[in-house]
Amino acid sequence: MKAGFLAVLYLLAATVPVWAAPPLPADPRAAKAVRDYLRASQAEESRDRDERAAAHLDALENNPGSPVLANPQGFITIVEFFDYTCPYCKAAEPRLMRLVDKDKRIKLVTKEFPILTRVSMIASRVALAAAKQGKYRAFHLAMMRREGMWGEADVMETAKAAGVDVARARRDMFAPDVTDEIIANFNLARAIRAFQTPAYIVGGHIVTGDSADIDFAKEVARVRK
Repeated sequence: MKAGFLAVLYLLAATVPVWAAPPLPADPRAAKAVRDYLRASQAEESRDRDERAAAHLDALENNPGSPVLANPQGFITIVEFFDYTCPYCKAAEPRLMRLVDKDKRIKLVTKEFPILTRVSMIASRVALAAAKQGKYRAFHLAMMRREGMWGEADVMETAKAAGVDVARARRDMFAPDVTDEIIANFNLARAIRAFQTPAYIVGGHIVTGDSADIDFAKEVARVRK
């Protein structure tokens, strides 16, 4: 199955109706009951997702097809599901990279998760092709810094600037192992109910939500305790 088609199926399967939340009741006791219920529901969902992550932890942290951006032997592993066209992923990336560059005990695994646009898929394929040349990190960081609208030509331009042999990358980006890695990432994301980007797994705990609010150092400290 083509990975691009699978991305469409993934989005359709993951999409649920979104309705405007009703206002809280005027009665303070009723409002508190609603808030307590929502907190309990969120806590239950978080536990369920962490249990799912635990069941797939080896595939999340140790899949040989997934690029590793920091210490392969790290004591604590951060797994990052991302899309190159996701502005929230890009906003969080500098903080994440500063942490792993500072703390050499962290292993950072990236999961190419191109679910947002057609060019997302192209960028992910080129990234995995660049990995075959030992250029994944250079290309990945350059793409995460790229702002504004961009297309396939811009992806190839970025790859060339990162030292990637573009002619070879154009061949390798459609290699079976590249497609297999992307499909495996879709399947893993669905298994752990990660339906958005970015999504992080820190020491087996799934962290999602507003990327601006994610304190990676705090999450790592929590795991160390």
